[in-house]
Amino acid sequence: MSAHALDPGLDDLATLARAALVREIDRSGAWAADPVWREAFEAVPRHLFVPYYYVGVLGGFERVWCEDPDPGSRERWVRGAYADAPLATRVRDGELVSSSSQPSLMAKMLTELEIRDGDAVLEIGAGTGFNAALLAHRLGDDLVTTIDLDPEITESARRHLATAGYHPTVVTGDGARGVPERAPFDRIIATCTLTSIPPPWLPQCTPGARILAPMATGLIALHVRDAGHAEGRFLHTPAYFVPLRGETRHQEPEPQHLGGLPRWARSHELFRFLLNLTAGSLDPYEAYTLWERENQPVRERYGITVSDEGAWAWLDDPEGPYAWPLP
Repeated sequence: MSAHALDPGLDDLATLARAALVREIDRSGAWAADPVWREAFEAVPRHLFVPYYYVGVLGGFERVWCEDPDPGSRERWVRGAYADAPLATRVRDGELVSSSSQPSLMAKMLTELEIRDGDAVLEIGAGTGFNAALLAHRLGDDLVTTIDLDPEITESARRHLATAGYHPTVVTGDGARGVPERAPFDRIIATCTLTSIPPPWLPQCTPGARILAPMATGLIALHVRDAGHAEGRFLHTPAYFVPLRGETRHQEPEPQHLGGLPRWARSHELFRFLLNLTAGSLDPYEAYTLWERENQPVRERYGITVSDEGAWAWLDDPEGPYAWPLP
């Protein structure tokens, strides 16, 4: 048996579970601003993109898969495939290297991408192919490009997509370089965490394009003015993703020593966001002073500017007193 040829009982379970997931996302309000995405989530079967995944157990990971000889385990696999939760899909040396994102967060990100009919979209991080399938369902195969560094990931994504009936362009390469041969793009969406906006992306965008990317445990939405300038603010939504991998990505910041800071602050989600955003530019004590002085700012007060001179993050105003360079 395979994920693509379920026995009738599991097929019915998958249909019911998908409908339940769509209702759950509906209740969350994730696609309220663009409910057309509901149709894509109703139509694209997630289980085809996760024939196996891993769940954390004491001491490591346990694989849950579609061909488990135990019927109860196969049922568990189907239910898990339609849970509103991220799924670990590729583990190497005990480290997570690829995952299928939480569906409600995917819906929120696709909605925030503000797609219009006819938009050409580049996805950075192919993952299982599920997100590319949702995009292709709405826009058509020809307008969707997805890229990943790992040939195993792109090959499996391509296979999953074909099984589900979608054929967007799947590229093996460094996402930080973009895909110039498929440009220009009206939208770029990243499904991996960045430390800065890769310079090659802007020249591959049309004027007025929108870039949505995870950064510093948040989501930055940038408006591209032209090949040399983009600017935007963070969304309210928290977001945790696997880091972008590749030759051109920036090095991850060194772990910071926080021993002198109040324990409650060290574990506060919004302070952790600021620490990530200012890593390498402000020391943690400067960041804490700013955070307290400005009444523990929410994510939406922060933004990013990308220009020919470089990239910087800021609080409240790009020209204001609080700004710091990105890596």
